[in-house]
Amino acid sequence: MSDFDLVLSGTVVLPDLVVEDGYVAVRGGKVVHVGEGRAPSAHERHELGNALILPGAIDAQVHSLSQKNQEDFIWSTRSAAAGGVTTIVDMPYDEGNLVSSAEAVQRKVDHASPQARVDFALYGTIDPEEGPSRIPEMVEAGVAAFKFSTFGTHPKRFPRIPPKLLAECFAAIAPTGLTAGVHNEDDGFVRAAMEQVKASGITDWRAHGLSRPPLTELLASLEIYEIGAATGCPAHVVHCSLSRGYEIARRYRDEGHAATIECCIHYLTLDEENDVARLGGKAKINPPIRPRAEVEKLWQHVAAGNVTLVSTDHVSWSEDRKTNPDMLANASGVPGLEAMVPLFVKGAFERDIPLTSAARLMAANPAKHFRLDHVKGALAPGKDADITVLLPRPKVYDAAESGHNVVGWSPYNGIELPWTVGATYLRGQLVFDGTDVLAEPGTGRFQRPERQRP
Repeated sequence: MSDFDLVLSGTVVLPDLVVEDGYVAVRGGKVVHVGEGRAPSAHERHELGNALILPGAIDAQVHSLSQKNQEDFIWSTRSAAAGGVTTIVDMPYDEGNLVSSAEAVQRKVDHASPQARVDFALYGTIDPEEGPSRIPEMVEAGVAAFKFSTFGTHPKRFPRIPPKLLAECFAAIAPTGLTAGVHNEDDGFVRAAMEQVKASGITDWRAHGLSRPPLTELLASLEIYEIGAATGCPAHVVHCSLSRGYEIARRYRDEGHAATIECCIHYLTLDEENDVARLGGKAKINPPIRPRAEVEKLWQHVAAGNVTLVSTDHVSWSEDRKTNPDMLANASGVPGLEAMVPLFVKGAFERDIPLTSAARLMAANPAKHFRLDHVKGALAPGKDADITVLLPRPKVYDAAESGHNVVGWSPYNGIELPWTVGATYLRGQLVFDGTDVLAEPGTGRFQRPERQRP
């Protein structure tokens, strides 16, 4: 009798290798062995044929609490489990609770822990009136990174951090080794462009892209990376919709700076002239969805290794917040946790991009980025047995049909997914069986980053 608890055999997808006839062996919630050929016996053994076995995804950008009394962790982590996402990193801009102190971090941990069905880590931020003074205490409280914005949606809930204050924050973060992630839109430029669009009388789907032209994004990205270079703080652009942005990030890395960049799944899937035109407010996202030609350029950057992470920027706004005929009056953001992994795999297959990019951009790199790679992000001995199984089971996506989303709408509704999630394991335990989420609230755990080594 084998002492393995679980063995899964199929096509094992690693960050640098695809093992066609492979297997993953699990004991005590940890990966013990990854091999090729005949799989060993185990208490539970599944021969999955040509299924894809990937490390559980880590979604680097989730907003579970953006709309009061709407989603919460009870639903965001349910969608995550159904989408093969085993860890979410939640944003600090919560309705009524800016996560800007150790007390606020602990309050959020206490709030999320009884609800979470998968693991979670947390971003911290600052209150502009306090400045960077509470950054050290939030590091001690266990935040995995910090988040700021060059654009202000609300002075308290989502404030703009001006350049001098941003530099002070970066300088305070630099000694900790954590990353400073920044929403990259130039505030003054966006506001001027919005006023111009309003004066023109354009209110349909075109209004959003016109109100945030490419330079609004690129100028902000340059500000972020220059402040990172000046302070020695790892600088991260949390979402980039433009090919030029990835070229800029690569240039800073080539110069020796810690400059990372994130691509959201919507920028790899949706385009302005077809999807935004069709969906209107349901495709309003900041920065905006760009034309199809730009989408294909982003995939070229995936293939070239210029993308650091792929995430969702998930937020489940209620439908009434996304259906105003005046495009600019809609809330910004879309749900994506259930669809990200299948959408990325679909796009990679269609463009002959190696599947290793899926394991790297949605697991290994996020784990390293948030300093969770001592336990997360890889099908490797000693790591948590967080596993996503994709089956060649085509399905037309419908967010309402699955029942795992707090809202029944999605910009991805109607897209055919050739590969869909057949199982999700968290620390070796089945949390999604391909139809039902089995994990009870409270299954997920708060994940703290590993302390910086001297």
